[in-house]
Amino acid sequence: MKAPLFFIGTLCLGLSVLTGCRGEKRPESTLPKETTTSGIITICVDETLKPIIQEEIEVFEGLYANADIIPKYTTEVEAFNELFADSVKLIVATRSLTDDEIAALKSRKLFPKISKIAIDGIALITNRSNPDSLITMEQLHDIFTGKTTRWNQIYPDSRMGELEVVFDNTNSSTVRHIIEQVCKGDSLAGNIKARKDNEDVIEYITQVPNAIGVIGSNWIGNADDSTHLSFSDRIQVMLVSSDPIAFNGNSYQPFQAYLAMQTYPLRRDIYMICTSNRTSLPYGFTSFVSSEKGQRIILKSGILPATQPLRVVNIRENL
Repeated sequence: MKAPLFFIGTLCLGLSVLTGCRGEKRPESTLPKETTTSGIITICVDETLKPIIQEEIEVFEGLYANADIIPKYTTEVEAFNELFADSVKLIVATRSLTDDEIAALKSRKLFPKISKIAIDGIALITNRSNPDSLITMEQLHDIFTGKTTRWNQIYPDSRMGELEVVFDNTNSSTVRHIIEQVCKGDSLAGNIKARKDNEDVIEYITQVPNAIGVIGSNWIGNADDSTHLSFSDRIQVMLVSSDPIAFNGNSYQPFQAYLAMQTYPLRRDIYMICTSNRTSLPYGFTSFVSSEKGQRIILKSGILPATQPLRVVNIRENL
């Protein structure tokens, strides 16, 4: 028997956002003075979060015609480097600042506003021809530390051969989270490869049957499914269990409900970190994403909003 499926809805009804069609970016000289809803800025965004932040930007710019937000999609490491160099005033990342980092910024008269905006999952994706989809955290530990190198070490009947693990980038936030959450002090090892970005990881997985891709779950949602109970049909999403043995009833995929109930083990928080003042466009955009409207956009994307009131609905399957 499969575990019951759930979907998340809001306690309030309806969502109406203006997406609008925007023309080309206007020259900076023609823009009005920067406010919370006008001006031109560049922000750094962890590339694993590109789909949801791009949507937030499009809606914000549709609502505020005098605002131009230019996203620089990059690695987590580079995003923080840009923030600490004061090259940008706003980054979106999957970790907060440490106490030492906050103190260092404050010593330079930069006072960071840290806003938790969402929770997503690290998704493990495989080729659709791979029949094996259940895995435990212990088995993942052995894969990511190089102890398990072949599929038949996990599934004795598997004919998939040697295991490949594919990340988007060596400086990616997904690499850091796997080291922290799965390896737990052990070094990352084994047949590990890095591609250009998350989109490239998906493309690679569609062509390589023996590989496991590690990406942000906001890359794999099914845009046509309003209940968020399915993923892209280009790939297969593995079910992960925290128990010693994985079976359907105790293994989960990074659906919204399982992120909310904390049953999917590979969760991570998403933050916006702003170092500009309250009258600036970076601050205004951060406030928008944290607002009810911005949080509803996150809800529609398939990941979990940080502040939107939610209800979890049990959908009983016909047996």
